[in-house]
Amino acid sequence: MGGKCPSRKVKKRRFSHKTARRDKFLLKGDDLVYDELQKSDTEKKPLPRDEDLPGMGQYYCLHCDRYFANATVRDEHFKTKRHKKRLKQMSGPAPHTQLDAELAAGMGMPDNGPALMSM
Repeated sequence: MGGKCPSRKVKKRRFSHKTARRDKFLLKGDDLVYDELQKSDTEKKPLPRDEDLPGMGQYYCLHCDRYFANATVRDEHFKTKRHKKRLKQMSGPAPHTQLDAELAAGMGMPDNGPALMSM
């Protein structure tokens, strides 16, 4: 009865799927990253040192909202397809915001029509 699964790839796929879902919620939204990119150089502050982040929080990719252990890993990340896709996405038009979603769903300001005359 039991025994090992003949295909070990199923287990690997299951674990990678879980980490992908968990990481999705830890990233900033597209609209927040876009706003950070639109700030001028005078408004941007140097990165503070944080012991809890990889590389003391000094090696950061603003477009992807990721921290790296050292500069070489960060530079390798700049060459990846995921980073290049994110650059292209952030250089285009502004992403949708929560306000856009609410207006599209009809949750904006109520339109009660013309005021009726009282008799």
